[in-house]
Amino acid sequence: MTAKLTSVVLDSPDPQALARFYSELLDLPVTRVDGDWVDIGDGTTKLSFQHAPEYRPPLWPDPNFPQQIHLDIQVDDIDATESKVLRLGGTLLSTKEAGFRVYSDPSGHPFCLCYD
Repeated sequence: MTAKLTSVVLDSPDPQALARFYSELLDLPVTRVDGDWVDIGDGTTKLSFQHAPEYRPPLWPDPNFPQQIHLDIQVDDIDATESKVLRLGGTLLSTKEAGFRVYSDPSGHPFCLCYD
């Protein structure tokens, strides 16, 4: 038996807008738009976004509204990438830890920018 992860899918009330956010942040082109579904990727990495009208974002770090999953994104220039995240509509959530900062995307999914 062979198993292969083909995509990570994020729910959003606006999948096109969320795809644009990650497309610009990660410099990955939009590869598919099919109604309420959008893919971005480079042939090896694919991130997908699906319409979820009842989506309720996590309230990091509130355990009553847990994140369930998050993305870790390795960057070489944390300050420049943070500026880009904020310009694209992301929100800084925490800078307490060494080696990473926590943000939320425009739909409220937490993610980390990791740096050395």
